[in-house]
Amino acid sequence: MKDSFNEFIGMGMTSERSRDNLIETLKQKGIKNNEVLKIMKKIPRHIFVDEAISDQAYDNTALPIGSNQTISQPLIVAKMTELLISKNPKRILEIGTGSGYQAVVLSQFAQKVFTIERIKTLHDEAKRIFKILNIHNIYSKYSDGNNGWPEKACFDAIIYTAAANTISTSISLQLCDNGVLLAPVCVGSKQILREYLKKDNKLIYVDHGEVNFVPLLNGKK
Repeated sequence: MKDSFNEFIGMGMTSERSRDNLIETLKQKGIKNNEVLKIMKKIPRHIFVDEAISDQAYDNTALPIGSNQTISQPLIVAKMTELLISKNPKRILEIGTGSGYQAVVLSQFAQKVFTIERIKTLHDEAKRIFKILNIHNIYSKYSDGNNGWPEKACFDAIIYTAAANTISTSISLQLCDNGVLLAPVCVGSKQILREYLKKDNKLIYVDHGEVNFVPLLNGKK
């Protein structure tokens, strides 16, 4: 785990000033955890996107990363991180690596992050970025995220970065008792950010408003 990402501070729209502006936006939007804000400022979001759009990396917006996928809006990354780390999880499973940005943020708070990606090109690129950032507590797998990672269970926390129709029994079984699962869930025509807590092998939940994610798909690509 890196203590500093200073070598990745860029110029112009990827500069420290651009990062400061993003952090101010996150504060105004309700992010209160100072450690989350500190990490969101440090992590070089511009290296997770194509150089052609790196000038937008510190805007509070989702950006394309290829294969009809996006890097999530910084606000939703911060919000989901804030919710997850309030439970102090040591081992986190992420379903949907995407760019790898959310996994890197979580790696600064957890002992181990296990992340699964179904699209080979995204899986490979995320692994390359983890290596560049010298992060050694992220374990990545090219697989169908719907299956989870049963041989590494149980997990203190599970996070979905794509919208699920339901939370399968096979995934809930991989969550430790008293663990938390955070997922955008399709409810009618809407997507709701839903936080589940596992108690006595049952999931109880609380909702945290509407969100907009790419759908969770089956199989590998």
